Amino acid sequence: VQLQASGGGLVQSGGPLRLSCTASGNIFNIRLMGWYRQVPGGQREPVAIETTGRPTTYSDSVKGRFTVSRDNTKNTVYLNMSSLNPDDTAKYYCYAILQTTPQDAQFAYWGQGTLVTVSS
Repeated sequence: VQLQASGGGLVQSGGPLRLSCTASGNIFNIRLMGWYRQVPGGQREPVAIETTGRPTTYSDSVKGRFTVSRDNTKNTVYLNMSSLNPDDTAKYYCYAILQTTPQDAQFAYWGQGTLVTVSS
């Protein structure tokens, strides 16, 4: 299983940006998909997580500005970011917990990260 993220880049403060992440490989069931972010020297922190059958969760710092959504037909999760500010500058990592077969346990997977830079 691989998670491939895309959509990062340089954006001006106040602008929007959309990240995408597609899970590929042998996938039976996805329990959750979402996004974390990490700044240099900092810890990786959750940004937005969409769990099947449960309310989506957002970090307080992005509530009202970021929206996460999933396309289950494509095994893809999106992060729509608006009103970006320099504090949102970080490497964004896609995250998923899924099963590859009905018999397997659920395992966590990470994407390679995509850099988002917000200029002031």
